[in-house]
Amino acid sequence: MATTDPFEIEQLPRRVTHLIFMVDTSGSMKGAKIASLNAAVRDSLLDVGEISRNCGDSQIKIAVLEFNNDAQWMFSQPVEAEKFQWQDLSTGGMTAFGKALAELNTKLSKSNGFMGEPTGCRAPAVILLSDGNPTDAYIRNLEKLRGNPWFKIGVKVAIAIGDDANKEILQEFTGNPETVITVHNVEQLKNMIRTVSVSISTVASQSASVGGDGSVIPDPSLRMQQSLSNAIANDGNLKGVDVGLCASNSGTDDWSDWK
Repeated sequence: MATTDPFEIEQLPRRVTHLIFMVDTSGSMKGAKIASLNAAVRDSLLDVGEISRNCGDSQIKIAVLEFNNDAQWMFSQPVEAEKFQWQDLSTGGMTAFGKALAELNTKLSKSNGFMGEPTGCRAPAVILLSDGNPTDAYIRNLEKLRGNPWFKIGVKVAIAIGDDANKEILQEFTGNPETVITVHNVEQLKNMIRTVSVSISTVASQSASVGGDGSVIPDPSLRMQQSLSNAIANDGNLKGVDVGLCASNSGTDDWSDWK
């Protein structure tokens, strides 16, 4: 609504950046892994909410997709980052990665999904967290997802939780080995979740946007790769993580009870 006060600046509608967490909640994630993940994401979302609040032309909305025997959303629609209330995830069952990919593909659309915001959308940001291997057929669904225009332009990062995670498959998902990060203990997991959440939110919310004209968004993945590289090189709390298919720190896994 237009203001009648000549000295009041009317706030322009903000385009939406979707930050999507894809979380493996299969049985192997039980204990310290899921407990620290819940705590880390909850804390990092405070920073994400602040980024959204202070970004004049972009609003961040959060969506969470968990997958075990099936794939399900924490909430049916994305929620504004400033208002998002994380619900602790529990574990059990197998790793239906293929179902999760199909569900993500469905929601990365305007007609049946999340991308039909009236003000337009910026490139989505997706964080995948997993500690194992798919237990269902996933290749066909991954190929379909790769053909999704929103997925193509989106910013993708995968966090491999421990040595048992299939980093090759995570690389197939992100399309870039430099955006696959392997953590080996609870502290690395917590610190990496916060780093990735803040970095990916910042990069995605500053990307070009798409309105009704279907214009192409420049790929922001290079900026995300550079942001991660800088963080890992300069943050002592991230010492000991592995990037891409590197296995320099393989064998150092320690998932004892977190504090």
